[in-house]
Amino acid sequence: MKDAQLVNEARRALVHAYAPYSDYRVAAALLAGDGKVYTGVNVENASYSLTLCAERAALAAAVSAGQRRFLALGIVSEKKPDPVPCGACRQALAEFAPDCRILVSAAGGEEILYRLAELLPRPFSCQAEASHE
Repeated sequence: MKDAQLVNEARRALVHAYAPYSDYRVAAALLAGDGKVYTGVNVENASYSLTLCAERAALAAAVSAGQRRFLALGIVSEKKPDPVPCGACRQALAEFAPDCRILVSAAGGEEILYRLAELLPRPFSCQAEASHE
């Protein structure tokens, strides 16, 4: 799948974001190793710490479907700043895809490419080599 296609999958999901408190809607599309795409949106809550980020929502959907290997993640928002994954999302992604490609696009702008390893150079791990296959 091309980068632009993955970002467009996230854009299509953006309509479902629930962000009444921040008015910062975010959607993510996660490309699994078998080519399937799983989307997620941010789901805010009046108790802010219960808010779910789009990236972890997509990851939870994919893992719930039995996926364990991921290649790329497209993340979009309608507004600036660019929707770069928060620390919790970076750590959650690192569990399965420490070198995942991260494509970020805000307000319909250009995609910016990151590698998860550059955004989270030293992820927490309980095991030397975790296996999720």
